[in-house]
Amino acid sequence: MKPVTARCDSVWSVATIRELARLCGVSPATVSRAFNNPAVVNAKTREQVLRTARQIGYLPNESARTLATKKSFMVGLVWDTDHRRPGWRHPFFQDILIGLKTALSERGYHLLMLATSGEQSDDAYVRAARRHNLDGVVMIDSGTWDPSLRRLAASGVPCVSLDRPVRGDRATYVTSDNVGGARLAVRHLHEQGRRAIATISGPAHTRPGAERLQGYRDELSRLGLPHRPDFVVEGDFYVAGGHAAMRRLLEADERPDAVFVAGDEMAVGALRAIGEAGLKVPEDIAVVGFDDIEVAALVPPGLTTVAQDKAGFGTAAAEAVVSMIDGAAAPPPRILPTTLIVRGSSTPPL
Repeated sequence: MKPVTARCDSVWSVATIRELARLCGVSPATVSRAFNNPAVVNAKTREQVLRTARQIGYLPNESARTLATKKSFMVGLVWDTDHRRPGWRHPFFQDILIGLKTALSERGYHLLMLATSGEQSDDAYVRAARRHNLDGVVMIDSGTWDPSLRRLAASGVPCVSLDRPVRGDRATYVTSDNVGGARLAVRHLHEQGRRAIATISGPAHTRPGAERLQGYRDELSRLGLPHRPDFVVEGDFYVAGGHAAMRRLLEADERPDAVFVAGDEMAVGALRAIGEAGLKVPEDIAVVGFDDIEVAALVPPGLTTVAQDKAGFGTAAAEAVVSMIDGAAAPPPRILPTTLIVRGSSTPPL
């Protein structure tokens, strides 16, 4: 490719998409696809087009692109960010959001966080999606599921929900193998010689909370271990909730020798409560969490945890919503695999 030698007011410029195509040695249609439908363009060619566009200061005309394609190339994000609700501060959701934004950007879409201006009507999010001419919507379940979200899923706007089943001709969801992951955790504790295995569950009204509790119970049954009501304490997915729940478990008539905690933030609180009681992890009580957020590898003695594919959540959601935007039927739900990451909180040092 020949170097660009012309300058205009200290900014590289190009008049038309045809000029950019000439500089790259490709057709104008290929340039258009590199911006509008990158999945169908060879990665090397797309990188050349984007690099040259940056060098000459070329930007595609978004208004013209919208008119030509009848798309806004905007995907809305519905996520309860009310400052009184802690959901948006959870590090697991932050990691998913980064993955979602990256995956959509690679497909030529922008992400817009939706607000309803305090509207309380059941069609608040439907109206917001139409007002912003959104091509699709991704919904993150932060513990509330009001009628406006159900109405949005049934509206015909392409919708993908994370961790919450949705119903609609153009709606699907992405979740993790919560049951299987919980079973992995309990099986690992049993293999370490633990027999009095308790759990701090997530909120029962959430899908992850209910499914991880189910997995815990299923694996206890498979292993022939008793189900003890006093060994099950519901938490809230946050540090303080895990701390309070662990203190309750320590007050049981028989102290557990292991605990499966259905979220890493709660597990951090549980570790603190165990230490405050003068007990050691894992010698006195082994601990396994769920999520594999960044802090899991940082807390002493290192938290054994069930890892979710956080980047995979974002990629799967982006793939699903873009496929529906392009006219495909709603894909089946995606259940992402989980893996066990073993660290010091469940295995005594050699």
